[in-house]
Amino acid sequence: MVTLRGTEVTEIPFVVESKFNLSMPQEENITVSRENQALPNDDRYDAQRIEPRWFERWQDASLYAAERDSTKQKYYVLEMLPYPSGVLHMGHVRNYAIGDALARYMWMNGYNVLHPMGWDSFGLPAENAAISANVPPREWTLRNIANMKAQMKRLGFAYDWSREVTTCLPEYYRWNQWFFLKFYEKGLAYRKKSKVNWCPKCATVLANEQVAGGFCWRHEDTRVEQRDLEQWFLRITNYTEELLRDVEKLGNWPEKVRTMQRNWIGRSEGTLVDFKLDGASDSPDSIITVFTTRVDTIYGATSVQLAPEHPLVARLTKNNDPLRASVEQLIAEQRKAKEVGDIGAIEKHGVNTHRVAVNPYNGERVPIWVANYILMDYGTGAIMSVPAHDERDFEFAKKYGLPTPVVIVPRPDDPEETVVEPALPFTTLQGTLVNSGPFSGLDCEDAIQKMSAYAEEHGFGKATVTFRLKDWGISRQRYWGTPIPMLYCAKDGIVPVPEKDLPVLLPEKVNITLSGGSPLAKVPEFVNATCPKCGGPARRETDTMDTFVDSSWYFYRYTDARNDREPFDKEQAGYWFGERGIDQYIGGVEHAILHLIYSRFWTKFMRDMGMVKNDEPAQRLFTQGMIIKGGAKMSKSLGNVVSPDDMIARYGADSTRMYTLFATAPDRELDWQDEGVEGIQRFLGRVYRFVVRNAANGSHATKETLQATSLQPEARVIQRKLHQTIKRVSDDFQGRWHFNTSIAAIMELVNELYAAEGAIAKDRVPKPLLMEVQRNLVLLLAPFAPYLAHELWEMLGEKGNLLKASWPKYDPALAKEDEIEIPVQVNGKLRCVVVVPAGSSEDTIREVALADEKIKAAVAGKQIVKVIVVAGKLVNVVVR
Repeated sequence: MVTLRGTEVTEIPFVVESKFNLSMPQEENITVSRENQALPNDDRYDAQRIEPRWFERWQDASLYAAERDSTKQKYYVLEMLPYPSGVLHMGHVRNYAIGDALARYMWMNGYNVLHPMGWDSFGLPAENAAISANVPPREWTLRNIANMKAQMKRLGFAYDWSREVTTCLPEYYRWNQWFFLKFYEKGLAYRKKSKVNWCPKCATVLANEQVAGGFCWRHEDTRVEQRDLEQWFLRITNYTEELLRDVEKLGNWPEKVRTMQRNWIGRSEGTLVDFKLDGASDSPDSIITVFTTRVDTIYGATSVQLAPEHPLVARLTKNNDPLRASVEQLIAEQRKAKEVGDIGAIEKHGVNTHRVAVNPYNGERVPIWVANYILMDYGTGAIMSVPAHDERDFEFAKKYGLPTPVVIVPRPDDPEETVVEPALPFTTLQGTLVNSGPFSGLDCEDAIQKMSAYAEEHGFGKATVTFRLKDWGISRQRYWGTPIPMLYCAKDGIVPVPEKDLPVLLPEKVNITLSGGSPLAKVPEFVNATCPKCGGPARRETDTMDTFVDSSWYFYRYTDARNDREPFDKEQAGYWFGERGIDQYIGGVEHAILHLIYSRFWTKFMRDMGMVKNDEPAQRLFTQGMIIKGGAKMSKSLGNVVSPDDMIARYGADSTRMYTLFATAPDRELDWQDEGVEGIQRFLGRVYRFVVRNAANGSHATKETLQATSLQPEARVIQRKLHQTIKRVSDDFQGRWHFNTSIAAIMELVNELYAAEGAIAKDRVPKPLLMEVQRNLVLLLAPFAPYLAHELWEMLGEKGNLLKASWPKYDPALAKEDEIEIPVQVNGKLRCVVVVPAGSSEDTIREVALADEKIKAAVAGKQIVKVIVVAGKLVNVVVR
């Protein structure tokens, strides 16, 4: 490990898998070097002096501009665009530091890099701000964007700002509306009734975030109701099979994300079975259709259970206030579990409706319950509960004292064996049916097929495939979103706004109260329109679009951000996306489901329209870990939020961003430590001081490749470590992205340079090598600490743009160790470590190991059975 407290250099073996300790106490017996000597003021690293100078130089808008270039290989690297809440948090910094390091590395490797940024700027927080601070949403949003953009620039992120996208501006959202019209033309946009959260006192729809424990967030004594409203949907289910199948193409996405996508799509093979409401008429309303993957267990059904939002529940509770109150409590519990994100872990509760349904297979009457663990968006929103053969049903039955009849038993190895009743719940398919009428004796899988066919033959069911994924409801009864471009005419019905009339503009002066319905409905000049078909009066749609619409295609707009004729030119998109999509997409795992599945759907729709060639939006995806502090997620309520501005003011932008890459691997959770940023600052100071002292020594040296055999031992150590470091950092960029080990490798190289200062002073390190190692050190540092790297690049006398300088290449011969250490064991127990020339033969290694005095003592008086040599790694002497 390397200790960076103060300015000392402590030689401690470095363990790659552990974090560097950047805040250890002073150590004894430290190695004394010229680093500890007093320095002139201008030799001390001062980020607040260096960074503003380069910040001013980098304001040139064309510095990171990307253009199509057929002579270079393109590379599109993208971090997910942020919501402009007002200030960046450290999670943003980590995300963008990862993408920025990669973009700089690819530029230096000769790629034509597209690295844009924008703002996902519609959303409910702007409306809340309008109420609490009396600031119009547009003004609040644009002010926040300006502030966050300034922060990004100060952090030195290399974005092509000429392609900046702001989704709340008409030049962007007009194309949301254009896409909506295309969906409508293709029959993929439609209206239907759907349930919403409704506060009777506000007289408006509430977002899920505005419902707390079943009550309105503004009126804590008012219980939120579920109401049916006509809303707009996009028919994503037309692409369900393809979305599921193509998950297998996403081999460069994290497996956890692919699993989450599969689970959200939720393909299930099973059987639809119609239970009839006992005592009801033969109308369709009396049928409860359940979906089950285990129809073989239906003779063990002891109840039918409904999701709290099932349509029948509303009828059953209509004139039953106590039942309705119980159901509303179940809805609140379910909503809370969804907010936490683990509906499967919900404590299972239910209420008996005291109505019964008839099992069509055996005519048994079973009670109808409403349960909080049944989801309306899975299957039909109704299940048959078979406690003996389902873990959730068993848990529920035990809680409420429901019977648990056994209808599946283990399949005996010997037909003559006596069947033993299994421990419950018995859920395996490897069983045989019992107590199941004419199906008794069948194996489970055979029974599923025959019982599904029986249901279809007798008209009360059929085999089917269902998906959890439902059509995408995009209507929001909000102001701050994209207006849906539809009109309602008394004569012609629903009429789309003509494309030539786009965009349908949001009015700016709107009274936002979050009560009395949609704010747009109260603006007559917005609502009242003319029907383009008949010329008569028409009413404009007052719902706005879900903000996931904005983020479903924004990365295509980056390729042609100023196009006012179409969303983007397909040739431009074709160049940057190719046939496989964004080269590298980076963002939080919290977006692994909705954002990614909607953007995948949008890409496939655009492909079918001939706008793009790629099937998927991104060929590679990386999800960074969360930043916490003190073991908890950063939040204002806990008082543990770290401000990037504070860190920059104290330690500089380079230290702040570099720490987010160094503290741990980027896909892991990072527990923030201010002392760690201070330690990075000290390390950068060491780099700065070394170059300040030694830049002149190599400034006039000729650039030449020095052979290892011509160097003094101290110089050879530096040369070898340099090439080893180049390989380690390059490998990390090309592979696992463990930038923490990349930075650790650079630290080790700097340690070697300080250890060689005495040799440098005595001219035992050739000036060409000294120049080479300083130059390459700066190149290696450039993706992680661009401000300092540019400062040192200029200090070394380099005139070209560091961003376009060639990434250093390592020479395997020069990286090779001259000598290696080989551990030697006797009967598997470590006895010593011997040093041999690199590349030694097995015979040489064996001879050296057996000649060691410790090994001689360990084998004295014993018979050597064999000597196992693992070349370059291990010797094991087996004796008896």
